Amino acid sequence: MGHKSDGQTGAGPNPTTADRVSDRELVITRMVDAPPAAVYAAWSRAELFRKWWVPQSLPMKLLSCEMDVRTGGAYRLEFGHPDFDQPMAFFGTYLDVEPGKRMVWTNAESEEGAVTTVTFADKGGKTLLTISNLFPSKDACDAEIASGATAAMDETLAQLDALLAAAGTPLAG
Repeated sequence: MGHKSDGQTGAGPNPTTADRVSDRELVITRMVDAPPAAVYAAWSRAELFRKWWVPQSLPMKLLSCEMDVRTGGAYRLEFGHPDFDQPMAFFGTYLDVEPGKRMVWTNAESEEGAVTTVTFADKGGKTLLTISNLFPSKDACDAEIASGATAAMDETLAQLDALLAAAGTPLAG
């Protein structure tokens, strides 16, 4: 289809863009002021991931974060929210992992879960981060957009920027 649905969701030096590229696919991009190895480390190491993943403006907490980031590995995230008695779990399997370049995983907590592909492209010492969510149906993609999760990604990725700026490039080690 190739049409833009949400366009730019953030402002500043590194805006986040969200484009619906087909009935079932939503692509989010952002330039990150750190090399791919550092950005990949923030996505693949649980102790770093938990520092930036949940938008601070939301009343939820990341209670647990288990990540075995390798092809065939699995992840499980549990969130607490004041409106829910039980934690919300998100989990899946890593289908393809190329360290520093790409990770692909399932979102297996529901039948409507997307297959997510994240790529880390080197752009002269910075990283073009691309997050593609391929949903099983148009309705599932519509529901994701309607939930506000896409808009929240701007805040989440701004938190990633802040973590990387504070740490510098040693994260890649």
